Amino acid sequence: MLTILDYLPDGLLEKNADELHEVLSGPTLIHLTGEKVRPLFVSVLLHGNEPTGWEAIKSYLSHFFKSHKKKTLPRSLSLFIANISAAKEQKRVLKGQLDYNRVWSQHDSEEGRMMSLILQQMKEKQVFASIDIHNNTGKNPHYACINRKEHDFFQLAHLFSRTVVYFIKPDTVQSMAFSRLCPAVTVECGQPNHKFGVQHARNYIEQAMSLGEFNNQPLKAEDFDLYHTMAIVKVPKQFCISFDPANVTDINFDSDVDRLNFTALNSGEFLAKIDSGKMIFLQAINELGIDVAQRYFDYSNGEIRTRIPVMPSMLTTKAEIIRQDCLCYLMEKIELEEKLGKGSGA
Repeated sequence: MLTILDYLPDGLLEKNADELHEVLSGPTLIHLTGEKVRPLFVSVLLHGNEPTGWEAIKSYLSHFFKSHKKKTLPRSLSLFIANISAAKEQKRVLKGQLDYNRVWSQHDSEEGRMMSLILQQMKEKQVFASIDIHNNTGKNPHYACINRKEHDFFQLAHLFSRTVVYFIKPDTVQSMAFSRLCPAVTVECGQPNHKFGVQHARNYIEQAMSLGEFNNQPLKAEDFDLYHTMAIVKVPKQFCISFDPANVTDINFDSDVDRLNFTALNSGEFLAKIDSGKMIFLQAINELGIDVAQRYFDYSNGEIRTRIPVMPSMLTTKAEIIRQDCLCYLMEKIELEEKLGKGSGA
């Protein structure tokens, strides 16, 4: 399932994400040698409809090789180009596939075994740091996600954005798996059609490739807007959803509900209209795997409203994404701790 190369195939950097299948037969891990031996790991297209990561690394490498006579990268790079078949169809995941960013600790599937092989290779290479690049379907600021509150993780995240989200669920994602090997982040680069996302991600890759080592400079709380993901919100399969006022169904969200992302909502904030003749409810799964939706949502008077103050992220108006993944995440703002662990990559 996985192809491993130590070179860039001819014509690869000329292809868009949906054209990669013309050069690559499937998921491909490419190891390129650089001046600093410990490689930066970059994964792109874990979701096939999120092309910004590929466009960013393509831009970085194309520019580097055109402008440097020496042709040697400042640091070794291991590039994982993931779901090429889904990228061809511009889909998050194809029917019959497992989500490539939900299988990194699952060893009983072909996809999971592929990720285990990648992790083993990167462990042997003493990976320096890991960056997983994504897009959002809804309106969100650019932000970085980490799974450990350690010094090196914060440094790597802060290179991308002052907005940082800490989460431990879902725990089958790429960044969680790599956090056991090195500082690891997921960077969220806005919607796929925003060109600034490509430029931002490319600049970030360039900075990360130029890093020597992580330093021991103290981090300050004022340098971050730090959030903790408390729950993942899902819509039970038995309920129909709509974002069109003319299409009234079980749960009717505003067409621009994603405007609420990274907004501090008060208790009583309107989220959706519901069919009052049915027992409508959402699920909100916390870090312990417990459904705590009753803590967050009120269903009175044919509406869904917030029961307590909360901040959503990754709200989307794409029904397909909600079915494949979730409606949103619920967060709270937290303070940066003064004393942090040094991390695994220093």
